[in-house]
Amino acid sequence: MKQVLVVEDSRTEQTMIVSILEKLGHQTHVAETAEKAMEWLASHQPPDLIVLDIVMPGVNGLELCREVRANPLLKTVPIIFCSSKDQDFDRFWALRQGGNAYITKPFEPEELIETINEYLPPLS
Repeated sequence: MKQVLVVEDSRTEQTMIVSILEKLGHQTHVAETAEKAMEWLASHQPPDLIVLDIVMPGVNGLELCREVRANPLLKTVPIIFCSSKDQDFDRFWALRQGGNAYITKPFEPEELIETINEYLPPLS
């Protein structure tokens, strides 16, 4: 079972993402803010994947991504950005910060599933 950290401040989005991940057989952990995500990351084994929103109160997802990439223990953890920011520049900038993939909200569940499966192949 793979561990996935979901960093998302919207309860609706949290519920949908967690539901999809659990149906795929992954264990999820949710942080509503980047600060809570950093606390979780500091006190747990690195997750197998991070699903990360950009627009959140306090520290944003881009800043959190940079912090994760600067940490030797976390720098190889795949990060899937999941954001309402839908401009090409937003996608470009998120991937430049160290993100591996970028999905725009609202998204189709199938799009998230395919992206997750790229980084966490389905259990056979």
